[in-house]
Amino acid sequence: MAPYQPKSDPKWLVALTLAVALTVPFLFPVLILLSMPLAEPSGGGVTLALRWLGNVLGTDLSGPVAHDVGTAVVLLLIAFLFINFGAIFSGICVWWERRIAGRMQSRIGPNRQGLGGFLVWVADAVKFLLKEDLVPAEADSLLFRIAPYFVLTGFALTFVVLPFGHSVVMADLNVGVFYITSVTALVVVGILISGWSSNSKWALFGGMRSAAQVVSYEIPAGLAVFVPVLMAGSLSMQDIIRAQGAAPWDWFIFRNPAALVAFFVLFTSQLAEANRTPFDLPEAESELVAGYLSEYSGFRFALFFMSEFGNIWVMSALATTLFFGGWQVPGMPAAAISALKGTGAWWGWQLVSMAVFAVKTLLLANVVIWLRWTLPRIRIDQMMTLSWKYLVPIGFVCLIFTLFWQLGVGAAPGLELASGVALSVGALFVVIAFFRRVFKNVTDVRGDAIDLSNW
Repeated sequence: MAPYQPKSDPKWLVALTLAVALTVPFLFPVLILLSMPLAEPSGGGVTLALRWLGNVLGTDLSGPVAHDVGTAVVLLLIAFLFINFGAIFSGICVWWERRIAGRMQSRIGPNRQGLGGFLVWVADAVKFLLKEDLVPAEADSLLFRIAPYFVLTGFALTFVVLPFGHSVVMADLNVGVFYITSVTALVVVGILISGWSSNSKWALFGGMRSAAQVVSYEIPAGLAVFVPVLMAGSLSMQDIIRAQGAAPWDWFIFRNPAALVAFFVLFTSQLAEANRTPFDLPEAESELVAGYLSEYSGFRFALFFMSEFGNIWVMSALATTLFFGGWQVPGMPAAAISALKGTGAWWGWQLVSMAVFAVKTLLLANVVIWLRWTLPRIRIDQMMTLSWKYLVPIGFVCLIFTLFWQLGVGAAPGLELASGVALSVGALFVVIAFFRRVFKNVTDVRGDAIDLSNW
């Protein structure tokens, strides 16, 4: 009997699947863009909407109470769209990661539900919703039930200040960086509560290990974040983006040698804080069952992983904002886009800026997934040593170097441009060398027993 040969997906099906995967989650930012005029502080959009609704209903909705209620409804709608973007992106990210894992391990991966297995995340969501939600008899029932919502809240609140485009941001706070580093602390609270309330030694070990890991890596991450803050002179996420340019040599990562190092410090710390390999020790199946969520099932179990995979977008978007120019559009300065407000062209450039930001963020998200299936898990002592003995001192050095660098930039304005051109050209050569090596590796195995036909 001939061995089973999996049927390859036609190229058009692959292209259609990827197009749907990229389009579906970004329908929500587009809806948010359309809703933003209603959420402007002046309240003009809400007033016009209430006037129209009052004419339809035949009643007067021009009072201050109606205006406050209308504003609250608009903000709740935008918050609903943001959290749904996080949920949809998280589900699609699960599918994409499983496909990448299959390719890197020379196996197929999910390919049954929908085009290219794309609907497997929908099937998983339905399964989690229908599974029985168990609470251990000896657990602290109240804390056990609410712990996942602390984690979900810490994840969802980051979307308040994370930009999606030139004008697509829930609130451009002047302390945006400080805010985003603060609200993520709720994740630690949720993990600790889940581990302790489960009344299980394995869950408790996982919770304590995760708390130690997250708290430890918040230190180097905070030091790395302050490098672009010092360069921009602002804590606002949008101001940090506006202080950069669209060209690579205008990005903060290349304009300051310390910023290049700080990016790797931040990215490594983010991997550890998000419990991503090689730092996924809190849920290391080989030694701790499933860590702090060992006793969870059903919907609450899904909430933990929705937050974990959604955090891939958060960490990638934060790095894009701080180091890679954010939504800056080549050939179209931010001031020029702002000057078009009130015209149809303004809406078009908003979509372009959202596309630029999304492409940069998705490229970094793909690297996060790539690393998981490339690097082995490290030991707990190696993880803590990396943080306290290496990343923290390096972060301090980057911070102090940036202070003197900014003084040098004030005395020699061309210093940043020279650094930006030199480092961006060096990065280009590294990328070219990397892709040449990848092409060589793929060419070397072509025609062997490894099947790469079923993408």
